[in-house]
Parts: sequence; C-alpha cells; structure tokens
Amino acid sequence: MGSRPPAGRPGVTPAQLIPSARFGHVNLIARDWRALADFYTRVFVCSFVPPERDYAGPDLEAGTGVPGAALHGAHLRLPGGGADGPTLEIYQYAAMPEALPPAANRPGFGHIAFAVPSVAEARDVVLAAGGGSVGSVVTLGTADGRFVTWAYVTDPEGNIVELQSWSDTRP
Repeated sequence: MGSRPPAGRPGVTPAQLIPSARFGHVNLIARDWRALADFYTRVFVCSFVPPERDYAGPDLEAGTGVPGAALHGAHLRLPGGGADGPTLEIYQYAAMPEALPPAANRPGFGHIAFAVPSVAEARDVVLAAGGGSVGSVVTLGTADGRFVTWAYVTDPEGNIVELQSWSDTRP
C-alpha cells in the first residue's frame, strides 16, 4: 500500500525488508461480534467476507497463548480497498477479561480511521448508530500546508474510531 524503502536507505539493509509484504487486516476483539460487525457494516459500508470463523482447540491455544481459547467472528472488507483490500477482523472469545476503558493516549494500537467527506456528518451518523463521542471536531494545519479535519468517536463497544477529511484549504 505504501512504497517500500530503498535497500540503500541509511540504516536499512536488504535483510531487514520483508519482500512482497502487504497490509492484510486489523483485529478487533468484541464483547458481541455480531452486533459490532453490524455497526461497521451499516455505518461504514464494510462488507462481510465469508465464511464466519469458529475456532477452538490446541492449535488456537498454541497460536494465541490463551489456555482454552475458543473464538467466533468474521472478516469485513474495509471500504475503498477493492475486492482484495484489507479487512477488519472482528472476533469474540468464549472467555475474556474485562477491558480497560479506551483512551486515545494508551500505548498500543489506538484507533481505526476512516476517511469521510464530512467529519461532522459522519460523527452524527456514528452517534445515532450507538457510538459515543471522545472529543470535538477539530481542524489542524500540517507541515506541508494541508489541513485535516478530524474527530474521535467510539463504536458501540467503546473502541476509538477516527473520522478524517483532508483539504488543501482551511474549511
């Protein structure tokens, strides 16, 4: 999806590159995978990629490091990436610990972002569909002279979603 750094780039050797790597999916662990998949399908026009997933057993335990792991879920094709574009993988484990409340500054993966024509209108749609508000709609100028209007919202389970729209002029 992005260009690969040239092998001659300072500090990067050919042995440090993974040839032909491409982005595949982002995983989201849900309390109710069907309800969350429905939200992303309705609000962001993601599309279901068959089949539903239903995994359990020693191989899943070994791969996840979770004793007794069993999970159910599905992949949703993200908008804008075409028929072979990346997916949002939404899984629900049979047993899960309580989640920490979402925070924009918590280390680790922080949010998923969607480019939208109007951040304010998209924010209203997310809120009407059961999502929540994290912050206000703001516009920031970038070092290259462009502007990004964005807002953080949450899906119905509290996961942070960024809505963003880029422009060459301040809106």
